[in-house]
Formats: sequence, structure tokens, C-alpha cells
Amino acid sequence: MGIYLNPGNEGFEESIHSKIYVDKTGLIACTNELLNTEEKFVCVSRPRRFGKSMTLKMLAAYYGRGYDSRSLFAGLKIESDSAFEENLNQYDVIFLNMQHFLIESKKQELTEYLEQQVVKELYETYGELLSEQETHLVTILRQIYAKTKKKFIFLIDEWDCVIRERQESEKLQKQYLDFLRNLLKDQPFVALAYMTGILPVKKYGLHSALNMFWEYSMTNQDVFEEYTGFTEYEVKELCDQFDMDFAETSNWYDGYMFRRFQHVYNPRSVVAAMRCHDFSNYWTSTETYEALKIYMDMDFDGLRADIVQMLGGNHVKVNTRSFQNDMRNFQTKDDILTLLIHLGYLGYDSKAKEAFIPNKEIIEEFENAMSVGGWTEVMRVLNASKRLLENTLRLDEKSVAEGLDQAHMEVASILTYNDENSLSCAISLAYYSARTDYKMIRELPAGRGFADVVFLPLPSSGKPALVVELKYDKSARAAIQQIHDRQYTQALEGYSGEILLVGVNYDKDDKNKPHQCIIERIEK
Repeated sequence: MGIYLNPGNEGFEESIHSKIYVDKTGLIACTNELLNTEEKFVCVSRPRRFGKSMTLKMLAAYYGRGYDSRSLFAGLKIESDSAFEENLNQYDVIFLNMQHFLIESKKQELTEYLEQQVVKELYETYGELLSEQETHLVTILRQIYAKTKKKFIFLIDEWDCVIRERQESEKLQKQYLDFLRNLLKDQPFVALAYMTGILPVKKYGLHSALNMFWEYSMTNQDVFEEYTGFTEYEVKELCDQFDMDFAETSNWYDGYMFRRFQHVYNPRSVVAAMRCHDFSNYWTSTETYEALKIYMDMDFDGLRADIVQMLGGNHVKVNTRSFQNDMRNFQTKDDILTLLIHLGYLGYDSKAKEAFIPNKEIIEEFENAMSVGGWTEVMRVLNASKRLLENTLRLDEKSVAEGLDQAHMEVASILTYNDENSLSCAISLAYYSARTDYKMIRELPAGRGFADVVFLPLPSSGKPALVVELKYDKSARAAIQQIHDRQYTQALEGYSGEILLVGVNYDKDDKNKPHQCIIERIEK
């Protein structure tokens, strides 16, 4: 075993012996199907905290030659796969962590240092097959393949660190990408190349420098959806095991969605919550909010309004195709939103092509980023939202209407009322603090229609449910009547207790008191 060539199975052994281990070995069945095919070039990009490095350790343990990993996979999902025995410990694995090479190369060129280190290990294993001292990695791999017909599996971690951390040096980036292309493309010794990072493959001009790669990103994970994070079923099992409330876990860490798996959870945060037996923001332990603020404050037309819309619970349209897959070349607000999707700050609905803020943990990150300046009006609305909720729970209709008037005035320069949907966004923003004790649902299917905004209390809150119906240039009484007529409270399946019906109307012609509010209390 070496550092880079067949690095062993200790990393995966540590994973399965950890206090919390969720079996994701089914991913190996996916990679087995790609071995020695035209689809063997795989780039899987995910945010930090989504288990990318752990996946590579698992693949190294399974495929790597020179050690026996059979006992580590005993009882795990992949053991029952038909190709399990065929590929177990049958390949030479070259494991490259590009972050380590970037740090350790210092004044030496990254690719030159990488070649030196890997070539040294190849000579230790295959020196007798190599007729002369060769320094070029590709040449050596070709010679080994020509004499043994053994193929290699390349596992590349943090593949994009050069793109992210050397943003100003396009020369270095191109040199690095050319190196990877020469190492992998059209080479007979490649059985599989599996790269992970935060960003998809970098684009230059009309073409990608690594156009042989199939990309699986946060906009489309395809066959790897189930392995991107924790699924709803896996989280329910963890909640049962650690006696944690599933509804609150969902509120904090759910929200990433794909075509087949509509509920994908941030795995690291779920593990931290289970281990600490505490719901909290664990995102900040690995990244500070300043990283988010940089992009939020970029001066692209419509970006601030889109962020406010998402804070209010709306989804916003985004074109992800123009993004250049780097952290420097931005042309439109869509490029910023797409980057935030890849960084995990936004979820993405690929069918509707819409972005949104996925959960409470990420909402707190946006709040932290806004609190340090530049978002004064929005922060005033958020800070006043606790008082608005208290007035609602007291059935103080006059104070609620006045609070909504004030909230509207604060965000009027960013968000303009022009229909019930924009009104709904503003109302959701005004009730921002309710998310501490409630799960907010926009457009909840209910009775004979859709309730505009529903606040379902978390089990620990002890507060009543809220059903909010909105009208534009009509009346608050009409809003209340619609809740009754269309039986919106039927949507609160499984809930019993007090419900507050909140009818709100916005009258654009009343400059002094544009909002009216009626609140009713019922029992379910």
C-alpha cells in the first residue's frame, strides 16, 4: 500500500466504525456499471459537508489492490450486488487529493510535484517492468498497461481547488486542466475516473477542457441522487435511534431536492444534531457567513429582489446554463444564484428550473450575512417579526395590520406588491421569526384549493397552527370566508388543537392603512 497508489482501506474502516454510519455502498453498484465504458469519466460535485471524501475512501477500499476489504463490506448493501465479487480489490487505484498537492507543492509547479510523488510510488511497485528512468506519469502508466494489461482507477478529491483558490491565475488553471485531460482522456489504462469537488468542470469559451466527463452536480445528480445526502428514510431511522424529533430535523436540515428524491438532507449537520442531541446551525463550523455575503452583495440587477423573494419562501427562476463553473467570471444574477446552488446555500428544482432557500440552517446563514450591513431595511422587518407574531397570537388585528404596513414600507424599494403572490412573499417575510417554532408552507394543498401560507407548529412549541389567506384589493373578511368555504384546515392532517385563521387584504388605493386583518380562533 502507498500514499497515492492503492492507499488502503483504513479510511473506510474508520467510517463504518463511527458512532453514526449510514450505508451508502449502493453507490458502488453505480460505478461498477460504468467501469470500462464510455461513461467511465465521472465528475460529482457537491457542497462541503456532503460526504465527498468519505465516498472516495469507500471506493478506494473496494477497488484497491493489495489488501482484502471483504470483511469491511460484510452486511452492507453492495455485498448483495451481482458484481461485488468480480471487482472487489481488483484494480490499481491512484488516489489524488488536489488540495494536498496545492499546499505541498509550494514554489514548485503543482502538476510537476504531483507527477514526482506518484511516479516514485509506481516505480516501487512496477520498477522491474520499466526499462529506464522515466519522469512523465502518462508515459509510465502506458508502459505498465502495455506489459500487464492492468487498468487503473483514478479517484480525485477536491479536483476544483485550483479553480476556487487560484481564481486570479487563468494560466495555472488551464495548465492544470490540460494536465488532467492528458492524463485521462483517450488513455487505454483508465478503467474509471471519479472526481469530486464543489464546482462542475470549468468551462473555457464554447467547450469544456474536460469534455469527456459526465457531470453530476447539484442541478442534476442523476443516478447519484440517493447518495448525495441522507434520504428521508435514513433520517427517520436516525431520529428513532437517537430519540430526536423528525419534524424538527426536517425543518433544520431537509430541503435539497432532485427528480426522484425530493427530500435530501445535509448529512454532516444531521450527524452533528444526532450526536449532540441538539438542533443548531452546524454549517458555521466549517464555513463563515462572509463567504455568502460576498455573493449576496454583488451588484447584479434583480439579485437583491430574488434573495428577498426566497427569504419570504418564494422560488425564483434561474438559468443555470450560463454559469462558467468558476468563482470569478459572473455575467448575470443567474450566475450568482447558480454558484449558490453548487455551494449548498440554495436548493434547486430542476423540473421548474427554480432556486430556493432549503431549510432553517441556511436561512440563518442568510440572516447572518445580512446582519453586517447593506440589508438594513430587510433586517428591520426580520427583527420586528417576533412582535408581529406575538400580536397575531393575541388576536390583536389592529397591531398586526400596522405591523404589515410597516414591513411593506421597509421592503418597498426591493419588493413591489403587484399581485397576491408578491403579497404572500412579503407576509411570509414579515412572519420570519415564526420559523423558530413553526414549519412554514406556501401554497399548501388544502380542501378545495391551496392555502396561501400555513404555519405548522413544531411539536415542542406549544403554539397554535396558523392558516393565512391573502387578498389583493378585496377584503380581509373575504379571505376568512375563503378559508371556511374551501375547508383549508383539512390540510392540517394529524394536527389537533387550536388554529388561528388570519385573513389579510392589501388595498393599494388606501395610502394610510393599506393592510387590513381579521383573525379568528377555532379548534380542530
